[in-house]
Amino acid sequence: MRQATVERNTHETQISVSLNLDGTGVYDVSTGIGFLDHMLEQLSRHSLIDLTVRAKGDIHIDFHHTTEDSGIAIGQAVALALGDRKGITRYGSALIPMDETLTQVALDLSNRPYLIWKVDFRRDKIGEMDTELFKEWFQAFAQAAGITLHVQNLYGENSHHIIESTFKALARALRQAVEIDPRKADAVPSTKGVLGGSL
Repeated sequence: MRQATVERNTHETQISVSLNLDGTGVYDVSTGIGFLDHMLEQLSRHSLIDLTVRAKGDIHIDFHHTTEDSGIAIGQAVALALGDRKGITRYGSALIPMDETLTQVALDLSNRPYLIWKVDFRRDKIGEMDTELFKEWFQAFAQAAGITLHVQNLYGENSHHIIESTFKALARALRQAVEIDPRKADAVPSTKGVLGGSL
């Protein structure tokens, strides 16, 4: 079983994450930020990654540190659970509709982090959460997990639908990419024999 637990403690946040890449999408998430909890639950359910998150942060200031640091901790847990990334499918993509919205995610578990973020919002906030913080979460997650991650909202009007479709698309793409390829379960999916470093 590919599982990992991460503890991240700073002056700004205290976060614990446990996950199982070979799960069934069971989640138990509490960050103190309702909408972020909702998105992380979507990530778990649609990726089939079991996910437990406990976060306490300085949300009396704003939601930035808790959002970013949860992305870091979850990304670190994904990287630990992947290990040397032997046998994984490596690539994943998803095109997810949500009512009037359509979002595409493509990713490579390359161990070379990079984020392309082409997502715009019509509102500055969803509930009490600043929409600009979602890019911060995706950036932190991609960096910590070692993922080349491209996120593009093709069209949409409702900001809730737009961001929820990005998390669902990430989940479905991750589900593909972390799967073990039965035809090459004993090999790292790279001609170099290792993932990471230079192209």
